[in-house]
Amino acid sequence: MTDFEQIKNRLETILKKNRYVHTLGVMYTAASIAMRYEEDVETAMLAGLLHDCGKFCSEDEQIALCRKKNIELTQNELDVPAMVHAKLGAFLAEYEYHIEDKNICNAILYHTTGRPDMTMLEKIIFLADYIEPGRKMIPGLTEIRTLTFQDIDKAVCLCAENTLKYLNSIQRPIDPMTQKTYEFYAKI
Repeated sequence: MTDFEQIKNRLETILKKNRYVHTLGVMYTAASIAMRYEEDVETAMLAGLLHDCGKFCSEDEQIALCRKKNIELTQNELDVPAMVHAKLGAFLAEYEYHIEDKNICNAILYHTTGRPDMTMLEKIIFLADYIEPGRKMIPGLTEIRTLTFQDIDKAVCLCAENTLKYLNSIQRPIDPMTQKTYEFYAKI
C-alpha cells in the first residue's frame, strides 16, 4: 500500500478529524523544510503523512497492539503512554503500509524524542511535528519556526530544550532519548 493517495484516504478514515488535520499540516511542513534543505520532498511528505499513523486508537489499545505484535516498550513509554504511538507507527508503516525505506520508518520512530545524530529526514519530521501551522502557540515556537529554515541543528536543539523544560514544568517523566538529543545538539 505505498500508493500515497491510498494511504492518505485510509488515514482520513481511521484518524480523528483533528489528528488528520494535524497530519496534513506536518506533511506539508515537512515538504517545505525538505525543499529548503534540498531533500526529497516526496519522501518527507510520506514520512509526515505517516508520522502519527499509530494514533488511530486509544493509548491503552496502542499498548495492547504493541504487546500483540511483540513491539518492546520501555518502562518510560509505559509510564507516558502518549509516546507509544511512535514505535507503533514505525511498525505499522513497515508492515501495514509496506514502507520499505528504513529512513522513513526511523523518522516516524524518533519524531517524539529525537535522537543524537539524526538523519536529515528525522530532523525534518521531528521539527515539522513541532512547528506545523496548527500547533497552539507556546513559548519559543516562533523562534523554532524561524530557526528551522535557517539552521536545522540549532532548531532541533532548541526544540528538545523546550520539550525538556515543558516536561519538567509539569513534572512528567522525561524519555532519556530526549535528553540525549538535547545534549548532542547543544554541542554542535
